[in-house]
Amino acid sequence: MYTVKQLSTLAGVTPRTLHYYDQIGLLKPSRVGENGYRYYGEESLLRLQQILFYRELDLALEEIQRILAGRDFDLLAALESHRRELGKRITRLEHLVQTVDETLAHLKGNIPMSDKQIFAAFSEEQQEKYAAQAEQMYDPQTVRASNQKWKNYSAEQKQRILDEGNQVYVDLLAAMPKGADSPEVQAVVERWRAHMDYFWTPNIDQLLGLAQMYNTSPDFKANFDRIDPRLAEFMLAAVEVYVAGHRQ
Repeated sequence: MYTVKQLSTLAGVTPRTLHYYDQIGLLKPSRVGENGYRYYGEESLLRLQQILFYRELDLALEEIQRILAGRDFDLLAALESHRRELGKRITRLEHLVQTVDETLAHLKGNIPMSDKQIFAAFSEEQQEKYAAQAEQMYDPQTVRASNQKWKNYSAEQKQRILDEGNQVYVDLLAAMPKGADSPEVQAVVERWRAHMDYFWTPNIDQLLGLAQMYNTSPDFKANFDRIDPRLAEFMLAAVEVYVAGHRQ
């Protein structure tokens, strides 16, 4: 049995976190001693592990609680699922590291790098990440339908769509000196909006939400910053002009 302090040290969480999990019914201690101390056994440790895995996958506490409370929850199946998702993240991070290394070598003049290579990290893995985040922002049913639409494309179609989307950012970067409200930039934003039709058709407010997510989501922001630290902010400014023009 572990006390709150011992489990806190073991799991790398704060005692306050364990108290809060107990308070909301997410992680109850195995027993409470006569002295009022909470004690956690193996079952509690395994449940805490599940909570931390789901937190690592960016799920809200309310969603984690719903999953763990489900009658069909299976610990072994959950661990297998975590392994798959973490494997995807490892692959994703390896791709990002490779792209960063290639970009550094390119900027140092050691190797040439095409526009397509610069945006290589904006790949199918990023589409999956986008879908997961979009479900938190918009109607989950709409997002899941969009995700299914994406899965129905052939490998060749997916690559063509990704290449087309990457070209939008290449062209936006090239047009940046002209200003967010310039005809050239607004034409690129219009292409970006049209490109969204491959997945779903967002309304004006949702378009703005996407551009804001490019600045607030750590993964998206990191991708844009790697190309140009000004790009995400410029994209938002350009979309704001576009949205304002279409509200009139």
